[in-house]
Amino acid sequence: MSNSALWWLAAILAAIALAIVLVVARFIRARNMQLWLPQYVRRKPRAKHAGPTHVMFCFVDHYEPMHGRPDLEVQRARVDRWCRDYRALADRHRDADGRRPQHGFFYPEEEYLEEHLAKLEALCRDGYGELEVHLHHDNDTEANFRESIARFKQLLHERHGALPRHPDTGEIMFGFIHGNWCLDNSRPDGRWCGLDNELILLRELGCYADFTMPSAPSDTQTSTVNSIYYATDDPLRPKSHDRGVPVRAGGTPSGDLLLVQGPVGLNWRDRRHGFVPRVENADIRANYPPTPARVDGWVETGIHVEGRPEWIFIKIHTHGAPEKEAEVVLGPAVDAMFSHLEQHYNDGERHVLHYVNAREVFNIVKAAEAGHGGDPNDYRDFILPPPPNRSATGTVRAAS
Repeated sequence: MSNSALWWLAAILAAIALAIVLVVARFIRARNMQLWLPQYVRRKPRAKHAGPTHVMFCFVDHYEPMHGRPDLEVQRARVDRWCRDYRALADRHRDADGRRPQHGFFYPEEEYLEEHLAKLEALCRDGYGELEVHLHHDNDTEANFRESIARFKQLLHERHGALPRHPDTGEIMFGFIHGNWCLDNSRPDGRWCGLDNELILLRELGCYADFTMPSAPSDTQTSTVNSIYYATDDPLRPKSHDRGVPVRAGGTPSGDLLLVQGPVGLNWRDRRHGFVPRVENADIRANYPPTPARVDGWVETGIHVEGRPEWIFIKIHTHGAPEKEAEVVLGPAVDAMFSHLEQHYNDGERHVLHYVNAREVFNIVKAAEAGHGGDPNDYRDFILPPPPNRSATGTVRAAS
């Protein structure tokens, strides 16, 4: 081959390589993957351990019956469907402890309607989940935020028997999910929050942990992924939870707020067009229902407290109230998801499955931090007890 032909071949190959690089770069930027991909690529494998892996599975819901501003009858139908169909769905499933799947209803403060919460309260009282705090706000002030959260958590506790009191301080405690993913004013344009000191405020108001992340592909996504960690607030800057200190077995608490993340990564099993990986963001939606491949990926991600690799945490989320999403979350796809978990991750030898709610995740994380091991089922109420309306545990014992 002549030098000229070689030159042209090299030029063509270089052009192809450049085109591939540009396509990949566009793919990454379009999904804001540049925010989290570096840490994801540098992740260390979970340490090997003796004995089974205990799988804590937690399903949290940005539960918004008023989504889309429907009339009251539509809202009622949404809540009634959940209170009926979730019972039937959960009753078909059990974990290693005889427990049904647990649903975390993170209810928006700004959408409070007593009749909706009364129905969800009854569902939680019967052992199907727990109520927590969700909030959408914009251009907020510290005074208004304090008043809104304090009023709402008092209302949930006193009128609906939700939220536990801390056994030492008597403080009403709550788990939190930020609306529009904008925890600590993390959206670049400053919309849908307004508070650069939100982590401090949440701590002072009794938030035991935040469950907002992951938010990919939103530009609010943190660079920290697949982690359980403490964040320290810089009250003069937004998005202080972008990085933090991992929770460690035998360690001590630090910073202002504990954050529990769900899995983020590249899903090569459910590829688009046969070769493009999907971005795994722990979100269950009509356009991204759960599959066995996704479940396997969540387990493989292995989110855990450092030094306790045999306890892994899978936190997934949804917006389950609107009809389109309810078709998935209350339908065959999630039914099959639970079945896959029970059939493949609950053999008692390689894996042991535990359905947990957000409060129990916090308690088990804190038990690991305190140096405890063994069966995490023993630590569901390690620090925070069940809320007053939790008259049942969701455990169904075999008849003697």
